[in-house]
Amino acid sequence: MSVRAQQRNTTAFSRPARRFGVPQTRLAQALSLAPIAVLSTLLLCGCGAKTELTSSTQPPQSATTAEESPEQFVERIQQEWVELNKELEAAFWVRATYLTPDTAVLAAKAGEKSLAFTGKAVAQAKQYHNVDMAPETRRALDFILLGTAMPAPENAESQAELATIATEMEGMYGAGEACNSDGQCRDLEELEKVLRNSRDYDEQLQAWQDWRTISVPMRPKYERFVELTNQGAQTYGFDDLSVMWKSGYDMPVADFEQEVERLWQQVEPLYSNLHCYVRNKLGEFYGADKVDAQSPIPAHLLGNMWAQDWSNIYPLVEPYPGVSDLDVSASLIEQNYTPEAMTQMAEGFFTSLGLPELPASFYERSLLAKPADRDVVCHASAWDMGNGEDPRIKQCVEPTQEQLVTLHHELGHIYYYLMYKDQPFLFKGGAHDGFHEAIGDTITLAMTPAYYAEKGLIPEVTHSEQATLNQQMKMALEKIAFLPFGKLIDQWRWQVFSGQTTAANYNRDWWQLRHNYQGIAPTSPRDERFFDPGAKYHIPGNTPYTRYFLSYIIQFQFYQALCQEAGHDGPLHECSYYGNQAAGDKLGKLLALGASQPWQDALEQVTGTRTMDAKAINAYFAPLAKWLAEQNQGKQCGWSKASF
Repeated sequence: MSVRAQQRNTTAFSRPARRFGVPQTRLAQALSLAPIAVLSTLLLCGCGAKTELTSSTQPPQSATTAEESPEQFVERIQQEWVELNKELEAAFWVRATYLTPDTAVLAAKAGEKSLAFTGKAVAQAKQYHNVDMAPETRRALDFILLGTAMPAPENAESQAELATIATEMEGMYGAGEACNSDGQCRDLEELEKVLRNSRDYDEQLQAWQDWRTISVPMRPKYERFVELTNQGAQTYGFDDLSVMWKSGYDMPVADFEQEVERLWQQVEPLYSNLHCYVRNKLGEFYGADKVDAQSPIPAHLLGNMWAQDWSNIYPLVEPYPGVSDLDVSASLIEQNYTPEAMTQMAEGFFTSLGLPELPASFYERSLLAKPADRDVVCHASAWDMGNGEDPRIKQCVEPTQEQLVTLHHELGHIYYYLMYKDQPFLFKGGAHDGFHEAIGDTITLAMTPAYYAEKGLIPEVTHSEQATLNQQMKMALEKIAFLPFGKLIDQWRWQVFSGQTTAANYNRDWWQLRHNYQGIAPTSPRDERFFDPGAKYHIPGNTPYTRYFLSYIIQFQFYQALCQEAGHDGPLHECSYYGNQAAGDKLGKLLALGASQPWQDALEQVTGTRTMDAKAINAYFAPLAKWLAEQNQGKQCGWSKASF
């Protein structure tokens, strides 16, 4: 696979916003860096995102007489996994930092060894389903047993078929190109540049339509993929894969579904006001004949291939052009900041909170600059090497504000690794799959203008309403615009896996969700000849997506709680808890829990509540919400949400 394709696949496993990377915990290196054929096989091994069975969903297996007690089995598996992981980590680190055919072979061999071990562990774990054991042992056992998002059927022939289909779909996406009649081809990177930079309506539309040609051949493969993974989920005692996915949140499935919808209802008014304002601005720019003031926004006009992040259209919607446009990047260049110095600044944020300094090996072994003599995967990622003793970052750092923010975010992952390193191996992870990304963003939310000023990167900040609104608009185009998209990706898949959406209606139901939740629509009918869901990596890559929606909610809860602990008195968006050790102590205790307790316990330790809640995100954006409501007065907001 080419370097560019390798980078594209790595990016696909990161959070969907533009700048942040992905934590590389345990076998996540395999998931993000393995060659495609190995990747698909690894996804069958049960070593990905952790889930937990509730007593009502445990497979009907009879207890067996095992040579080991459940406690002995879990302890042995963890010890063996630690040793295996040393080899796997080394192989995939070398692969990421030395992209050669030889390192691809080494990574593939390590992946195959991991597959054999994990498959055996999963098979052995099944015998303990109905054996009495301590709650912490049951939790660890379920992490072994249900650590895959892509369960395979039990028979070898179906397993092989599923691996082949997964490999083929990954390959179609990774090698995807749109070619015209003259034989000129453009890949995703080139097509995204058009949506990001062009303001030509027809040119943008062509790029948008072109990318969606690559997913059409995936459709029959995805239909069979659904059949096979549902069979796999049923071998674990679930009705279908959607139930299996939704069982990983320490609460009944029905309650979790209601919880996700409740969170969306809390933020929907703010999204609707942002949508209304943006639609009117786009109408002014492109003309009412292109953007109707009462209809969904044309899907190709929001600066992003999937309309999940609207940051690229900021110049078209900026509340007060040019106000407080502080250039942190220029200061980094003028002050000759090196990649190491930028990383040390980010580390200083954490040590100011009373958290420990990074080990010396971090700077000795991390890759912080793009080497001149070899190809590497430059996409930013954090790595938990050496079972918490040897954390590293891989990032080709440039002196820009975006890269500085990324460093702070990635160190959020690194400090998670450091703080939970004494947990048992199976509990080294976030309390649920949204926690790791939320922690990184909790840090970056505190990178306020006041923080940049304290670091000498911008002049002393003078607060003004206009500057605040510009800053909040920038953030809302990333954070708020993403929320409905973050929810509907898995909503569509839950409907597909459960049979509510049949193969005959894949595209219809996809666009109904995008229409109803996001208020966007294609410019022409996208009938069942197309397979538009497959044009988003996480569908053919089978990567669960609700984690991102949840992380965007709880990061503001964490941030608000830390600001309160720091004694912040004022608007929430102005808070930086930099330098406050009381906030750092609260954060450190959360990180140290890892995945050892249900997420409700971990959340309560920081926020004082056991419920995810969007009140904090609404409080943060209160100035923008008020301004948007004023701007939208007299405008026709909303759009019809009828069934297709």
